[in-house]
Amino acid sequence: MTVLRIGNASGFYGDRFDAVREMLTGGPLDVLTGDYLAELTMLILGRDRLRDPARGYAKTFLRQMEECLGLAHERGVRIVTNAGGLNPAGLADALRELAARLGIPVRVAHVEGDDLARDHPTALAAHAYLGGGGIAACLREGADVVVTGRVTDAALVTGPAAAHFGWGPEEYDRLAGAVVAGHVLECGTQATGGNYAFFTDHDPARLRRPGFPLAELHADGTAVITKHAGTGGVVDLGTVTAQLLYETAGARYPGPDVTARLDTVRLTQEGPDRVRIVGVRGEAPPPALKVGLNRLGGFRNEVTFVLTGLDIEHKAALVRDQMEAALDAAKSRPADVRWDLVRTDRPDAATEETASALLRLVVRDADQDAVGRTLSGAAVELALASYPGFHVLAPPGKGAPYGVFEDVYVAHGAVDHVAVLHDGRRIPVAPPAETRALGPVGDPPSPPPFPDGTPVRHAPLGLVAGARSGDKGGHANVGVWVRTDEAWRWLAHELTADRFRQLLPESRDLPVARHVLPGLRALNFVIEGILGEGVASQARFDPQAKALGEWLRSRHLDIPETLL
Repeated sequence: MTVLRIGNASGFYGDRFDAVREMLTGGPLDVLTGDYLAELTMLILGRDRLRDPARGYAKTFLRQMEECLGLAHERGVRIVTNAGGLNPAGLADALRELAARLGIPVRVAHVEGDDLARDHPTALAAHAYLGGGGIAACLREGADVVVTGRVTDAALVTGPAAAHFGWGPEEYDRLAGAVVAGHVLECGTQATGGNYAFFTDHDPARLRRPGFPLAELHADGTAVITKHAGTGGVVDLGTVTAQLLYETAGARYPGPDVTARLDTVRLTQEGPDRVRIVGVRGEAPPPALKVGLNRLGGFRNEVTFVLTGLDIEHKAALVRDQMEAALDAAKSRPADVRWDLVRTDRPDAATEETASALLRLVVRDADQDAVGRTLSGAAVELALASYPGFHVLAPPGKGAPYGVFEDVYVAHGAVDHVAVLHDGRRIPVAPPAETRALGPVGDPPSPPPFPDGTPVRHAPLGLVAGARSGDKGGHANVGVWVRTDEAWRWLAHELTADRFRQLLPESRDLPVARHVLPGLRALNFVIEGILGEGVASQARFDPQAKALGEWLRSRHLDIPETLL
């Protein structure tokens, strides 16, 4: 077989349940992957395991297999998933029991070695990001289903590709091509028109229910991104570019199998819903593995005051003074108190809701009482004693635990990466024989700028540029791209790191790195620390920075009229 068809049926824990059946019945496939893990998911699964040590895996996947394992077996489709979460052995055992009960003769294997809790006893979950070596070993030994814990998202593709084509661990260009294809697939329908900046360019009926993506991989590492015929959504240069920029940083995209050079990626529209990826170069992986640590950070609570009509600023000041005084007088004042006034109000509004602003108070503390009784008592007691029109969106509760994420790094040899086969055999996966320390890639030559005096119009950036943003621990990235060479001439010179900070004032006092990817006509910005201690800490209004790119696109700047 010269082409390996790998599909994806899950971009996160909670994605469309029937996507597995859709992908198995929609057209030919060789491998079906499912990505269920994210930084926040590991925290959720860690709390599940505290309640029941036999859990810690994505229960949704087990229900999907109850419906579709027989179908996959009939069609000869192998399944590779990281749904094992914190307990891949437990999920593998549950799948074997399920297969035996249903009378389906499948061989289930799993991958171990990512769990480093022994080295981090204070963490709720501590897991290294493994590569695709364990997956490849399982498949080479005949596994029909491979369950992993924390692997890189792209490993779900590099593993099957290496096993199928017989790639060695130092065939970096081929592996890098699979990494790029895997990165496009990993978030499911984001590659087929979901969450897409230029969604208004397409028929709304096509975007109502996007199909899930698949990659046609070739032995040389090139790939075509597409989807099953007849499914919704769209696959074009824009949707693939947007996903390539999602949650990445510079030109070097490091992983445990290979470092892929994103500045070498070339995309071509091969036909309707078919985008070819070529030219990807790879380098030896970095000498260290990333380890994600999730721990409980304490307890969190919030209350949102609704301020309606006139004197919004004065109303906000009054209730803030009252609440601060009550918190100061409490037995235990919360350690962290944050206020945000969101001016959603409009003058002379036609509805009460559009006449109202929101004042949000968030508190955090290691003591649940400090964010529970202290906050709720202070807020409720103001019901008849504060600003005119006093009410809140919902009364504060007892306070809920929140998580904190951080990443550390260990040598490859610090983990025991093992493929555990259906018959109990254990195959160790050797660390890479060669590594290469990551270093900066100098900015490539810029295209010539627009001449001075070019007529411009003050308009939203999003009229000419797309964007996609996301989270990486406490950092966020915003990838910005344009669709023509002329627009790239302008963007490459106009959107500097300083200009970015001006357009997004929340980043003004934070380190912002700009990375240039001319092959994609794209810039990628990484804002350090904007998300505090990660998504689970909910440090800001948009804790995963999902809409940061859309905020940027809404900002106005001087754009050459010829681009509008």
